Amino acid sequence: MDTIEQPLQKQEQPTPPNPPPHPQAQPPRTQLSQHLSSSLSFSTPLSLDDDDVSRSALTAYRAKEEEIEKRRMDVKERIMSQLTRVEEESKRLALIREELETLSDPVGKEVTAVRKKIDAISKDLKFLGQICQKKEREYKEALDAFNEKNKEKAGLANRLTELTAESEKLRMKKLEELSKSMESLQ
Repeated sequence: MDTIEQPLQKQEQPTPPNPPPHPQAQPPRTQLSQHLSSSLSFSTPLSLDDDDVSRSALTAYRAKEEEIEKRRMDVKERIMSQLTRVEEESKRLALIREELETLSDPVGKEVTAVRKKIDAISKDLKFLGQICQKKEREYKEALDAFNEKNKEKAGLANRLTELTAESEKLRMKKLEELSKSMESLQ
């Protein structure tokens, strides 16, 4: 129905008798009401010219409505194309992010494995360090005990040497006395 009226509209578009001062600044309904009020302000009955005027006003109104609808559809198409582009860009970014994660993922797994090994070795080192400290303490205690016994042995060996020397002196003295007493007996 609109397609049939469009050729008629193009033919029946005479300029209205009293155009508003700024037709673009006012909405189409306001233009129509002003146009109708100005054409109805005459106190004469509607004639053929008035009928043509109202048809042209209606045609102008429909044209404005169509233009508004066309602009709305253009804006809607632009928004949809932008949304489509944004969605495509989001998909591309998601793919890039996945690729980056796959690039860093093998390294990340290896790093995690190495860190776990380091943690396990650190625990072992801590345990072995405690054992080592315990053994070092035991070694020091054993070394101190060994040195103490060694000193004691050295002291006793010196004492034994002194006692042996004294004993020999005493025996020599007694032998001399015995020898003197034997000589005196003879």
